[in-house]
Amino acid sequence: MHHAQPGIFSLTNLTERGARYTSAQVARLAGIAHDHGLPVHLDGARFANALVAEGCTPAEMTWRAGVDVLSFGGTKNGCLGVEAVVMFDPAKAWEFELRRKRGGHLFSKHRYLSAQMDAYLTDGLWLDLARRANASAARLEAGLTGAGVTLVHPRGGNMMFAEFPKTAHAALRAAGAVYYDWPGEPDAVIAPDAAQCRLVASWSTTDAHVETFVETLRAAL
Repeated sequence: MHHAQPGIFSLTNLTERGARYTSAQVARLAGIAHDHGLPVHLDGARFANALVAEGCTPAEMTWRAGVDVLSFGGTKNGCLGVEAVVMFDPAKAWEFELRRKRGGHLFSKHRYLSAQMDAYLTDGLWLDLARRANASAARLEAGLTGAGVTLVHPRGGNMMFAEFPKTAHAALRAAGAVYYDWPGEPDAVIAPDAAQCRLVASWSTTDAHVETFVETLRAAL
């Protein structure tokens, strides 16, 4: 009674480190949560990227694997700014609507958000955008590893973490590259002359972007 009690099990796919849970792993984790009476939430800000990389159906990655509620992301896959919450148990939807109202998330002119989601889902656009981003990430990964760069975490979709010399970071930034510096894990051992970064390929990343990035990096190594 003196401690906060667990209320829900939440996992992120793709993960915050760019890796991917397989549908089988989601099912195994969801099974453990359900055995302990916990509902399962899937944070899917990059759900489309995980899905096309896994090569399964949305159902296989969610409700068939034991997921009770999905945060379905659009903002990180081409939308201007919209997410959807998918409740797989209709009986819980009404309470969620009440919570949304109390939490101040009932937007005026909601049709502008709905229009984005409608276009996003029409003719599989959301999957096409995710495939495009993942393909660009695969090309970037091949270029990085071909140049001898170390990837810190396995790439599960369109995001990866790399470590290379600070001089190469400076050259890339001077050439106009924009990406996040990454401090590394708490126990990470990073060479004094190196730095880690997070690299994300988006739906709008082109082959030319990747080629220029890799060529600039190679020239600075």
